[in-house]
Amino acid sequence: MREAFQTEQAPKPGGSYSQGIAAGGFYYTAGLGPIDPATGQVVGETIEEQTAQVLDNLEAILAAAGLGWGDVVKVTTHLQELHRDFAGYDKVYRSRLVEPYPVRTTVGSQLMNILVEIDVVAVRA
Repeated sequence: MREAFQTEQAPKPGGSYSQGIAAGGFYYTAGLGPIDPATGQVVGETIEEQTAQVLDNLEAILAAAGLGWGDVVKVTTHLQELHRDFAGYDKVYRSRLVEPYPVRTTVGSQLMNILVEIDVVAVRA
């Protein structure tokens, strides 16, 4: 059984997908970019600014399901410029997530007009 969860505090899906889906005790978010939910525009020009906005968006979706960063068990991150941006991304990431940190995969990806996209998997702790 699947159940969608969503919020107006995060960007509306730009295609045929949900902000989040709960299934089998796990909560999965869509991959989110640094989009301001109020304006639909990209926020920030640096990896730090864009990462902060993505984490804000993810936090809002998690909150809609009654979850927080302590419930996240897996993070997948796509960086447009992996070598250039990893340190800045990781600095913001570490300031927001809690130990023990979730497992994480970070890859370089061809992203369209953004520097970072992140999705998470959570389980109610």
